[in-house]
Amino acid sequence: MAAPDPETDLRPRFLDAGEAALVVEFGARVDPAINDRVLALDAALTAEPPRGLAETVPTYRSLMVHYDPLVLSRAALVAAVEGRLTEPGAARGAGRRWTMPCCYDPAFAEDIAEVAELAGRDVAAVAALHAEAEYRVYMYGFAPGFAYLGGLPEALALPRRPSPRPPHPPGAVMIGGGLAAIGTFPMPTGWYVLARTPERLFVEGRDPAFLIESGDTLRFEPVDADTFSGLERRAAGGEIVARRAS
Repeated sequence: MAAPDPETDLRPRFLDAGEAALVVEFGARVDPAINDRVLALDAALTAEPPRGLAETVPTYRSLMVHYDPLVLSRAALVAAVEGRLTEPGAARGAGRRWTMPCCYDPAFAEDIAEVAELAGRDVAAVAALHAEAEYRVYMYGFAPGFAYLGGLPEALALPRRPSPRPPHPPGAVMIGGGLAAIGTFPMPTGWYVLARTPERLFVEGRDPAFLIESGDTLRFEPVDADTFSGLERRAAGGEIVARRAS
């Protein structure tokens, strides 16, 4: 009997992650349709959580479900998940659309010249390619406000660095491994810093603390260095400088 194909089988895989977490895996690649199923299940469990469910954590292709095994058995959790599964394409509702200011000036884009050389294009062409794309927000991970984005143009799909570069600045807009990302807090990284946004995706104490959500889409709007500095001052004062489509 052939093993199920995770790319075509509509039934997810249930994988244990220790004694108090279950991973519901819908596929094996970064794909909007797979991510839609993850987010639909996440929304369904959040709206009607079984007793004993502690937390859900969506990723590109799976949902990790933390639960209390003394209250909720694994079998009962699997049954609850199966009762909330939706067909592929069944919507949880369209994500929001954002326009994110972004500066590609070399002073804010430490690695853009290196990316241009690796991609065989000039700096202006790299910035234009990046800014013309529409990106899907797949997940947060690694650090608060670190958003993983799909939709990077193929011409910019470079592998990550062989070794980490020094810490990137706050608001770094990065690429690596065929994906894009926004990093809220400075840290060493294997991604290439292509630009910077003045927006803060995560602010402790703000409501909501996380500005954008999984399933949202965004575009980067190029701004010059002077405009960036003004927007950064406004963002530091608590203003949201990204625009949300009505």
